[in-house]
Amino acid sequence: MVFLVLLFVVVPIIELFVIIQVGEAIGVLPTIALLVADSILGSMLMRSQGRVAWARFNAALAESRIPHREVLDGALVIFGGALLLTPGFVTDVLGIILLLPPTRALVRGLIARRLLPRIVISRFGAPAAAAAAAAGTARPGGGRPGGGRRRPGGGADVEGTATEVDPPRLQ
Repeated sequence: MVFLVLLFVVVPIIELFVIIQVGEAIGVLPTIALLVADSILGSMLMRSQGRVAWARFNAALAESRIPHREVLDGALVIFGGALLLTPGFVTDVLGIILLLPPTRALVRGLIARRLLPRIVISRFGAPAAAAAAAAGTARPGGGRPGGGRRRPGGGADVEGTATEVDPPRLQ
């Protein structure tokens, strides 16, 4: 409830205050032109960063690994783009932070360290391991002594090969 009040009441009031202050400093038309220009540049930046995030997502899938980092990057790009398209200077600064790769990496690491261990509960009961995987800091073997991972039923991973066999045909 507090988050929604902040989002829908406090943020617009802050944005209006900043827009009025900028308008008084540089004039109304330059302020409007600046807001339109940063929305256009933001949409272009969102498109390019979105393509990069999508390409990394597909590369992770092609490498047969779970794309934790890539999914989080894609979500941050979407939020950053939405903030840049929203009229206002404060949201534009936050949007740029989420769209630029170096600052997005900092935000991704912060989210992975702070929020994911509280939210994500993996099937294997290791929320910290899921957060480390999302941050890209997971250790081989999941950080377990001796490596490997356990299955929920207590079994172990088994290596082998599979052969496809056609089922018998019914006459």
